This record gives sequence, structure tokens and C-alpha cells, in this order.
Amino acid sequence: MKRRHLLAAGIGALAAPAIARADAKFPDRTIRLIVPFPAGGATDIVGRMFADKLTHLLGQTVIVDNKSGAAGSIGAMEVKNAKPDGYTLLVATSSTHAINPTAFVNPPYDPIKDFTPIASVCVNPLVFFSNPSLPPSMMELVQLMKQNPGKYSYGSAGVGSIIHLAVEYLKRSVGGMDVVHVPYKGGAPAIQDVIAGNVAWSMETFSTTLPLHRSGKLRILAFCHSKRAPIAPEIPTMIEAGVKDYEAYTFSLILGPPGMPQDVIDTLDKASRQAMADPATIKFLEGNAAIPTPDTTPARTAQFIKEELAKWAPVIRDANVRIA
Repeated sequence: MKRRHLLAAGIGALAAPAIARADAKFPDRTIRLIVPFPAGGATDIVGRMFADKLTHLLGQTVIVDNKSGAAGSIGAMEVKNAKPDGYTLLVATSSTHAINPTAFVNPPYDPIKDFTPIASVCVNPLVFFSNPSLPPSMMELVQLMKQNPGKYSYGSAGVGSIIHLAVEYLKRSVGGMDVVHVPYKGGAPAIQDVIAGNVAWSMETFSTTLPLHRSGKLRILAFCHSKRAPIAPEIPTMIEAGVKDYEAYTFSLILGPPGMPQDVIDTLDKASRQAMADPATIKFLEGNAAIPTPDTTPARTAQFIKEELAKWAPVIRDANVRIA
């Protein structure tokens, strides 16, 4: 993400004084926020912004620690096994808390019991994009796929990725399509092969596809959220494009280890709600094509995880996705 966006997060950080702590015990040292994916990606960008906000609000440094691997499970496991004192937190995503628990043959953690919900930051909707030589509307393209079973292929960031499952969800939503799945090691090579015409289409976030759409190298047909993105209001939602009730996104939640003390949860909850009430937070997220979730609470975060698990579990099972 551009440096000016990262600087904006720091410049726009809350000017309010640090939250007063009656017992003066938490936090009294650095907090580690684990991002379970490499630096520079969408989850990392959101995590660093939120760490900056919490630093100003709590009066203690919050650092981002990237612990990538196993579709986010390595970082998630580190938080699960951490001391429940509030000094080790996780940026949870659709991989760690909506997909892995069902897709893994032997899930290494329980997404509900093994974590303490603290806050919801945002969802990052996917976009559906295709090679510009294909029909310019979503339903025309769907019809083309149906009329030519097995002829067209799509690229994803890998088997069991949110992109792969979003397409499986799309196939269910339009009554079935016979298309060939070509998994890549990440989203970038899939995007390049859509541009080259080696695969017909794919799904990704706005951050990497919008500049390519505006330059004419690929065509974004729909935004996979119920409302249009402020960063590109000219692009219709998937629902507007003709796919009923369709939404697909990754998300960023703040979770801690199981068994955290209530006073620590309360302190982090208060700081998180203040961070999400800051207009600079909203501006930063919307500028990066994310949808803020400002009604954040621990209870709402817990409910959100349950809803996402329930949404994706049947899609994963129907697609027979099993990750060893």
C-alpha cells in the first residue's frame, strides 16, 4: 500500500490522551499484535494501522509481528498458546477463523473456544474480474460459462483460499457452472494470467485490481458486498449485477488467547471502540477499499465468527476441500 496511506494513519491517530487505567497494571509494557501473513499485504496494512491507533490510546507501544504460514494457522496457534494477559493479540482473518477450521483435516485449534474476541475492524470484499475480451456484464459472462461447460478456467490463490471458495459459493448462487479451477501460489500470478488470457477470470481485492481495471488491462465486473465501494462507486455490487444475496470477503478481527481477565478485555474493548469511532480510521479503511465495522464489541465479534463459520462450512464441504 502506498506510503502516504500508512503515514495518514499515523498523522490521523487519535489526539485524545491514553485511556486511564484504574489499576495502572494493564498495559504496562509493549503489546504484540500478530499478523498471520507476510508484511505488505492487506491484513498487514490493517494490522499496522490498528496497532498505531491502540498505541496512542493505551499509552503503550503496540508492535506488529508477522508470523505467516499454514494459511494463517501458525500465527493463530501462537496466540492460542500465549499467556492470556492481553500482551499477545491476533489479527484474525477469513482463513484463520472461517475456512481453516472446516477445511483442515485436523484443525489445530477451535475458532471459538481457543480465542477471546475483542474487536471487529473491517471486511475487505473481493471483486470479480475478467479478461477484457469476455462479456462486459456479470450475468452475460455466467451465461457464457453455462453454455460452454468445461471450456473456460479461472485462477485462484490456491486450493482452500478465500478466492477458491468464493467461486464455489458463486457457482452455488447461480445454479452451477462447469469451469476449470487453476490454483496458483498466491493471487498475483492468477491476476497476470487473466491479463494474458491464460485463464478467463478470477477474484481478488480492489487493492491490486483497481489500477489494472482503470488502465484497461482487466475488467472488474462486480464488487462482492451489499453496498458499492466509496473508492470505486461506478462498479456495481454482485447483487446489483444479478447474483442474489452474494457477498464474499476476507475480514480483520482482533482476538486474544482464551481465558483473558475481564478487566483486560474491557480496556482493549474501550480502546478498540474509540479507534473505530475515529473518522481517520474510517477514511483510511475506505481509502483502501475496506468496509469498516464501527459497531465493534467482543460480543458482536464472537457472533460474527459464528456467522462466517456457518456460511462457509457447507461451501467447503460441498467442494470437498480437505487440507492435510
